[in-house]
Amino acid sequence: MLLAALRRYILTLTGFSFRKIVSRNLMKYAVIRTGGKQYRVSEGQLVKIEKLAGQVGDTVTLGDVLFVGGNGEVKIGAPLVADAKVTGEIVGQGKAKKVLVFKKKRRKSYSRQRGHRQHQTTLKITAIEA
Repeated sequence: MLLAALRRYILTLTGFSFRKIVSRNLMKYAVIRTGGKQYRVSEGQLVKIEKLAGQVGDTVTLGDVLFVGGNGEVKIGAPLVADAKVTGEIVGQGKAKKVLVFKKKRRKSYSRQRGHRQHQTTLKITAIEA
């Protein structure tokens, strides 16, 4: 702990600032709602979400934007941000990992096993507009 404090003190003497680095690398991001879940997304990010209608290569616009932030600016919706939308391109349609449902009743010679794979869409976020 003492070493970390000493290191920070030396870095501030040389004009080095952690805040400058953090403020330069802030990207615009948004919190969207789709498929009953909320996702934090930024431009260029690949997101796996619940299945959306469309083919690979189609453009999708998501209008349920709950929050937009980045570069020191914040817009909070009540519940949605007005005139905000997130645009993305469908990269793939597929299925998630298999979830096994196993039922058993002890001493009754009863056991059932069933699997389920949820459909999902891989989306590449191309633009965040607010």
